[in-house]
Amino acid sequence: MNNTIIKIAVLDMYNGEPNQGMRCIIDIINRFNQIVTFQIFDVRVKSELPDIKKFDIYISTGGPGNPLIGDGNWDLKYYNFIDELNQWNNENSVKKHVLFICHSFQMACKHFGLAEITKRHVTSFGVRTIHKTKEGLTDALFEGLPDPFYAIDSRDYQVVQPKLSVFSKKGAKIISLEKIRDKVHYERAIMAVRFSDYFVGTQFHPEADPISFIAHLRNKESKEKIRVLKGKRKFRNMLEDLVDDDKIYRTNETLIPNFLRIAINDLMITKKMLSN
Repeated sequence: MNNTIIKIAVLDMYNGEPNQGMRCIIDIINRFNQIVTFQIFDVRVKSELPDIKKFDIYISTGGPGNPLIGDGNWDLKYYNFIDELNQWNNENSVKKHVLFICHSFQMACKHFGLAEITKRHVTSFGVRTIHKTKEGLTDALFEGLPDPFYAIDSRDYQVVQPKLSVFSKKGAKIISLEKIRDKVHYERAIMAVRFSDYFVGTQFHPEADPISFIAHLRNKESKEKIRVLKGKRKFRNMLEDLVDDDKIYRTNETLIPNFLRIAINDLMITKKMLSN
């Protein structure tokens, strides 16, 4: 079993747009290239979804647009796919591990009926502080990250108004929240959810690295939009946060690698037990 190769399916939700996030995800996966292989599936443009029997781990990316709206084809297939993975885990010893990021996270929260998805008053974009909840303090996904920790946030929508009775019924847990904003009277958005032992999702972008964000800022229109949104002083502070080793770098080097290590270890142990 030492030669076991773990297969990862990356579900591309970028809707055909070139995105640095995919480069970051592939870069992180390649850190495990001695034991994993991966394949990318274009969900929103080509309605591609993997055969769940052929893959062990799934990373579903962020993407643009309203998470409440699909075309009646890819989105229905995607929700059905999530149900198939969930059913697989209920019926099989070797589990499927899934990480939902940003747009995918919002869709998963909607699909499981855990909370409301609403449009933000203003776009959230840039380096953000993320606070662990009581449950998040002991979640292995965040091991090695301080409280609070820092991540890139990019969203026009948010997950709010959690239905705690549904959370309890499904065994799901809120594991992080956005920062407290004393000057505004808006509900704190949910930033990460542990859907089950094998499904987890983040509103923020744990894959992001400073290179990807700075590449975005090379677009003059994007840079000006951020300056208007944040103001020049906050814009400069954000640039300083990007090069701080204990902020974006640390999250990039910690969270998805944690997810992959947890999944790989579980799969290796379970497959070894079944082979004996």
